Amino acid sequence: MKKLTVTIALVGALLGASATAGVIPRDVSLAPVVKEVAPAVVNISTRGTIEVRRSPMFDDPMFRRFFNIPDSPQRRQTASLGSGVIIDASKGLVLTNHHVIGQADKITVHLMDGRDYEATVVGSDEDSDVAVLEIDADNLSELKLGDSDALEVGDYVLAVGNPFGLGHTVTSGIVSAKGRSGLGIENYEDFIQTDAAINRGNSGGALVNLQGELVGINTAILGPGGGNAGIGFAIPTRMVQAVMSQILEYGSVERGLLGILGQAVNADIARSFGLKEVRGAVVTLVQDDSGAKKAGLKEDDVIVAVDGRPVDDFQDLRNAVGLKRPGDEVELTVIRDGKTREIRATLGAYEQLAQARSVESSLGGARLGPIPNDHPLAGEVDGVMVEAIEDGSVAAGAGLQRGDLITHINRRRVTSLEEAEAIIGSAERFLIKVRRGNAAFFVVID
Repeated sequence: MKKLTVTIALVGALLGASATAGVIPRDVSLAPVVKEVAPAVVNISTRGTIEVRRSPMFDDPMFRRFFNIPDSPQRRQTASLGSGVIIDASKGLVLTNHHVIGQADKITVHLMDGRDYEATVVGSDEDSDVAVLEIDADNLSELKLGDSDALEVGDYVLAVGNPFGLGHTVTSGIVSAKGRSGLGIENYEDFIQTDAAINRGNSGGALVNLQGELVGINTAILGPGGGNAGIGFAIPTRMVQAVMSQILEYGSVERGLLGILGQAVNADIARSFGLKEVRGAVVTLVQDDSGAKKAGLKEDDVIVAVDGRPVDDFQDLRNAVGLKRPGDEVELTVIRDGKTREIRATLGAYEQLAQARSVESSLGGARLGPIPNDHPLAGEVDGVMVEAIEDGSVAAGAGLQRGDLITHINRRRVTSLEEAEAIIGSAERFLIKVRRGNAAFFVVID
């Protein structure tokens, strides 16, 4: 391994020197890294059975009888190809994506040396798209888990996998970005973005650094027709390791629940709260009987770190909490009224929460009034209600809706229409908190 490290250092130096000279020396090669890594990357083929979706007409018994259609649902065989990474040679443990094996009845792992083994699923997590398989095999190679947090944009990486079923294929590139989320690919997203060519069949394969360490599991691409366009995504090993640990210890993944709603801190919110940085997650609602409530977390608190790790936005906070189990304790770094404090909270059991929306707009064109007695939140929430919104107004374009409740203006609680009008009439810029059903969010008005 010492020789490999020295070779990599020389490669890096030569690549840097060659950029100036305009010529890459003939003896510069990433082959030592590939030889170390490739035997631990496997090809995965699966076979399964899925129920075929059919027209609602087929649910009519007379229609089925007339056309002699069987009552049992129709099924068809499926087959798919993907990749995987051996991370424990002694136990035969293989990492891959959930979507590679999620619908499989039979999973076959193909090693680089030509051996094939039927695999069993140790556990799988659809939300993070991570799965752990096991094969009964000897003389395996494994990849060491690297530190994905240590990656920097511009670092060289290699993608190894099974694109289009071609077998072991290696491509190279750089880290294009880190912490990509909000793509709608997975429920929990914190992707490494790379321009190393990733294509169909690379899913579950290895993204490695020039030390031959696994830093990510290749997962998705953005490109026309599913082809490579220089934008690929990998799950960082930090997330993979947390999910894998739960799978190996418990057989499944359970996620802790802090019990809040919130949104990302943007420039307007940072300015209104007097924050020095535009980052963090602002708490808009604390659920009753939640771990957050019991720990003393309050609305308008801005969470900037979890267990000492910085939080960039609300998605980042959700990822950090979602990698822990119910009953785990987390230390939250919170800014409240301009002062930083540490709050320890015990996570409850996970349940799906309505997500807060981010809204940036003016209230122009929105008419306010008292909360009527028949409003679903009447008696539970104090404030004023948006009675009507003009078509084409800035309020309508911003996403405000008839029936929204305004509970705070400029961080002052509003309990009546008179209070709301007094605050609005004495200021030119507003930070407004809105309640809509079970969600709560801020609107900044200039």
